[in-house]
Amino acid sequence: MRVFVTGAGGWIGSAVVPELIDAGHEVVGLARSDASAEAIAAAGAVVQRGSLDDLEGLRSTAAASDGVIHLAFKHDVAFSGDFKAASDADRQAIETFGAALEGSDRPLVIASGLAGLKPGAVATEEDMPEPDSPAGHRVLSERTALALAGSGVRSSSVRLAPTVHGEGDHGFVAMIVDTARETGVSGHVGDGANRWPAVHRRDAARLFRLALENAPAGSVLHASAEQGVATRAIAEEIGRQLDAPVASVDPEHFGWLGGFFAMDIQASSARTRELLGWAPTEPGLLDDLAEGRYTREPVT
Repeated sequence: MRVFVTGAGGWIGSAVVPELIDAGHEVVGLARSDASAEAIAAAGAVVQRGSLDDLEGLRSTAAASDGVIHLAFKHDVAFSGDFKAASDADRQAIETFGAALEGSDRPLVIASGLAGLKPGAVATEEDMPEPDSPAGHRVLSERTALALAGSGVRSSSVRLAPTVHGEGDHGFVAMIVDTARETGVSGHVGDGANRWPAVHRRDAARLFRLALENAPAGSVLHASAEQGVATRAIAEEIGRQLDAPVASVDPEHFGWLGGFFAMDIQASSARTRELLGWAPTEPGLLDDLAEGRYTREPVT
């Protein structure tokens, strides 16, 4: 298949591209910067310069492809405080892909998230949050994508665990490690019994490929290799690595990430595994932490 991948140079995309190429697919990767274009080309994919704002470019590239994996998101806009604008751009891109693929039964796989889906309980693929739920505005993007199944698009949504870990991760766990290094305390909120699901980026990449190849139209898939890792266990391993005390702290200890780290998020992937034969094989989050990948001092 000729597959158009947005976000091809990002944390997830840079694992998805080689996963697809190794499986025999041809990849066209969207790049909005020179650095991203160089990385995509080095991975063996065709570079398509553009951004999520170039809707005509998205439409024409999708129309010329056998399938689309949509990973790009305006994280810079979201982290600046305008999450709604970032989510609106995401939804417009999905609508554009839907128009390009309508009536063709070609696949469209989008990335969504598990955070806030069902606080305090185990979320399953059958759980569908409301737009005003803690899962936020991206609920509308997922609904838009899944509704395309009624228009002859083999659409599916991969809900990613909040922790997608592995060598080179600069996401949430890396931020928590940085906070521990800066403050001298490896913290957790409350008693640390609240949990975060986790998935290794290579296992996540494999799931995106399986979804592209085989997911039925309208499928919801959970990229959670681990249903929930206690945040206290995360803090304890970070403390061991940094030789720092482990303590209960207020959410403000982590800045804007504190409220998120305090959430109890659990997610089953049982239906996903049964439906697509997805079987995660990479190290778990605590194993990755124990290897010291997150706590090594940067080489200067």
